[in-house]
Amino acid sequence: METLIVNYTAREKRFAYLRDNRVEQIVFDRPEHRSLVGNIYFGTVTKVLPGMNAVFIDIGEEKNAYLHRDVLPSYVLSSEKQKNITSFVHQGEKMHVQVDKDATGTKGPKVTGIIEIQGNNLIYMPNGRYVAVSKKIADDAQKAMLRRLGNRLKMEEEGIIFRTSSISNTEEEIQEELQSLRQHYQELKQKAGFLKKPGLIFQKDTFLEMILDGVLKMKSGEVIVDDLAVKKMLEQVNSKVKHSYYNGKVNIFSANQVEHEIEKALKRIVWLDQGAYLIFDEAEALTIIDVNTGKFSGKADYQDTVLKTNQLAAKEIVKQLRLRDIGGIVLIDFIDMARVQDKQTILDTVETELARDEKRTKIIGFTPLGILQLTRKRTKVTLSEALQVKCPVCDGTGRILSPETMAFRLERELLEHRHGEFEAILVETTKEVKEALLGENEAYREVLEDLLHVKIYFSIHVSAKPYYVLKQFGDDQDISLKAIDTLA
Repeated sequence: METLIVNYTAREKRFAYLRDNRVEQIVFDRPEHRSLVGNIYFGTVTKVLPGMNAVFIDIGEEKNAYLHRDVLPSYVLSSEKQKNITSFVHQGEKMHVQVDKDATGTKGPKVTGIIEIQGNNLIYMPNGRYVAVSKKIADDAQKAMLRRLGNRLKMEEEGIIFRTSSISNTEEEIQEELQSLRQHYQELKQKAGFLKKPGLIFQKDTFLEMILDGVLKMKSGEVIVDDLAVKKMLEQVNSKVKHSYYNGKVNIFSANQVEHEIEKALKRIVWLDQGAYLIFDEAEALTIIDVNTGKFSGKADYQDTVLKTNQLAAKEIVKQLRLRDIGGIVLIDFIDMARVQDKQTILDTVETELARDEKRTKIIGFTPLGILQLTRKRTKVTLSEALQVKCPVCDGTGRILSPETMAFRLERELLEHRHGEFEAILVETTKEVKEALLGENEAYREVLEDLLHVKIYFSIHVSAKPYYVLKQFGDDQDISLKAIDTLA
């Protein structure tokens, strides 16, 4: 049973895909995090990097885009593939580029000069120079026929990718669509000609396209939408599924028990049904997932318990990769398995679960330390990046300096001011730092003041982060009046 739930009424648009009442995918669309993938820009090369065979391009967005030599039209169309990028592009050059991957972390978007214009049955590339056929077309004879057709219809520098639906179209219909896509590209070039500085010339509605694509692929089930116009549009796409309009007072995600899955997908720890759990640590370049048995002891011997736990974990991990939209390098630290066949069982489980993943993935295998390596294509920010910000206290590290550490730092700084020409020091800090500095019942106060030859007063403030500031040096009487120690 497939279910697609579309929340379209608010500014933040969302949809969730469920299979057998289990959430497998959640996609968000916010104005500030809207994906740029598929957008076409008129850009200017700002920097050429010969050592990296790449360039940075100003496309009019917050961050400059990155483009590799291999996706430059001048390189693709050249017969001299050994030359450096400096032979194909120069600083200040104007060009059309298409976003292939959204900006992530400190990196700007990744772009390509090989523009793709999508149609219903074709993907047209003005500078692609090759013909390809969708991998979903299994019949070799049909593939060969479409390749011959593509080579006959396209110009030498052009490229064509035949989509799955193209097999049901006539040659005349394919030719008409190709001509229409060519015309569309010429219109984009004309639009770029009017721009005086880098900017957007084509914006792709990726979110709506994903909904349409999802509905089109459904063989049965139900689509539930909270927007009548969207419902009517989706009804025209696929008549095999039931379409329902939701107008209840409770948010459509909450009404269909999806909201709690979002909360779960943002947590560092994910519990499995039998008491085992997973720990997710996301970094910019990779994600590390640790599997723990927790309360799960099983009913068989230890190795069978380990295998059962790892199998449960493997299924949940792949689900979480989709829900969190985690990309890049993924390292999974399964519980150690002594039997070779158990590792193969886990590999088979992961491979089976990943077969339903639309993102391109590659299983590298187990390292000598027993850590499973895989990669998943990353095209946009993860769920956590889209919905969360770095903690202002720890700056996203998950850790802060302890009150004891801050107290010892304070002590060292105070000692730098011993024998000063003042009678007292006013310190602004937290209750925890003060207690760590002076000890139980302020037992260390007298020793410290004797070392400093000054009196120490405190102004206590409440803060989630332990800190201190040396606020003032001066006369004992003056400083004592400014001390605020009511929280001590």
